[in-house]
Amino acid sequence: MITPEGIREAAALPERRLAGLALNPSAPEDVLLRLLADGPAAARMVLCRDRALPDAVVDAAVAHPDRYTRSFFARNPHAEPSQRARLVDDPEWFVRAHLADGPRLPWAVRPRPLPDRAVVHMIRTYENELLGGTFHRQISAGLMRSMHAHPDAKVRRMGVSWSGVPDEALDALLADPDDEVREMVLLRLRHKDPEWVERELPDRPCHARTGMLTNDALSRGVVERVLASPDTPDDRFMIAGNPTLPADAVRRLAVDADPEVREQIAFRSDLGAEERRVLAGDTDPRVRLAVSVHPALSEAERAAIDYEVPVDGTFGAWPRSLVARDHGEVRRDAVSGHPMLRRRAAREPSLPADLVERLAADDDLGVRVLLAQNHPDAPPALLLRSFLEYTGPEREHLLTRPRFPTAGLARHAGDTDPAVRALAARDPAAAAETVERLTRDPDPGVRAAGAGHPNLPRARLAELLEDGELAHRAAANPALDPAVMRRLVAPLPLRDDAAG
Repeated sequence: MITPEGIREAAALPERRLAGLALNPSAPEDVLLRLLADGPAAARMVLCRDRALPDAVVDAAVAHPDRYTRSFFARNPHAEPSQRARLVDDPEWFVRAHLADGPRLPWAVRPRPLPDRAVVHMIRTYENELLGGTFHRQISAGLMRSMHAHPDAKVRRMGVSWSGVPDEALDALLADPDDEVREMVLLRLRHKDPEWVERELPDRPCHARTGMLTNDALSRGVVERVLASPDTPDDRFMIAGNPTLPADAVRRLAVDADPEVREQIAFRSDLGAEERRVLAGDTDPRVRLAVSVHPALSEAERAAIDYEVPVDGTFGAWPRSLVARDHGEVRRDAVSGHPMLRRRAAREPSLPADLVERLAADDDLGVRVLLAQNHPDAPPALLLRSFLEYTGPEREHLLTRPRFPTAGLARHAGDTDPAVRALAARDPAAAAETVERLTRDPDPGVRAAGAGHPNLPRARLAELLEDGELAHRAAANPALDPAVMRRLVAPLPLRDDAAG
């Protein structure tokens, strides 16, 4: 089966140039339609997958005879969910599978949900194997909460499987007319039965054993066996986070020889005052840090702990929870003297304006960058400062934030960091000579950024259209003359055998 990577690698210069043209925001509709109808696979792939499209091009993509082309549109994160949902009954399972799998997005970015009607139709009519993976991420919060009560049994089954059973709905689901729904509910209840858990617990390392020791109701027999003679080295760590762990076992694990077990225990909200005191003086800095954020501690008690806050962590985007945190808790975290609690608050996209302003000026790098990465109203100055100061994983995500500034970025064209030099190409007022210099930069990313700037001198733009490395970026330059665009598509069709 041809892959997107294979299509890209197989593309010669003319195909790469047309792929760049397909991404040009100034390309006229007729050029896009011509690329879709007669262009090579590389152009059709990026056209349908990597940009927003005019309605007429959407119509043509949905009706395209090539299944690969339709499947690319099925995963387009720029398309409206209702547009993608037009493929819900595509005759090819391949296209339906890509629609169910969802748009191509970073893990932390939740896609916009498909229309509820489309989701229900997919659950009712698609094979179960197409509904695994990331399909659940495309379901609206409202539908997810109500699926257990849906009239269709298959939807109820999915609801019980994905979102659990609300206590108020338990009796009705135990009497559900569908055998599978009742069995799924009973299975969930069994995991709350300590005797059943003890009887069914595997005696060898496996996913089921990990899940049961971590989440299920633990009997006294299971707890004592793990404490006395665990079957695997990780058993004590796994039960340390189990919410059903009895208080005496919590006390014993708070002084366990393994610092990872003590660290896990330190995160428990049910720690007693004595356990908190002991862990606060632990010899391991990770344990002290973990207990220092315990919700039962006062600010004075936190400050008395000798904790060390890591400054070299990953400060990236966090997936948005379907359940919002308590506003009072978020505010307490935001005004805390503990940087780790302020970092936790900075990840909240619903943080109010006064706290956004406060945390944007925080003296902790992690707080500032997490706010920039996750809040929709992060100030432009904070976004730029974060990009300049943070060089860790997911740095590039900052550039996708809607308020990232552009004005004045040309002043960074001489920076020693290539990622910062490339910012100059985002400045709409960058001088032509600056942009041309960027296209000759030693770094390929900077060269590519410069090739797409509309202020690039026309002679240099024409030269780059023939450049093996930068032709695709030059063809995507919005300043490209529409007459040139039409000349580029004039030799079509250049259809290949890669996809269709």
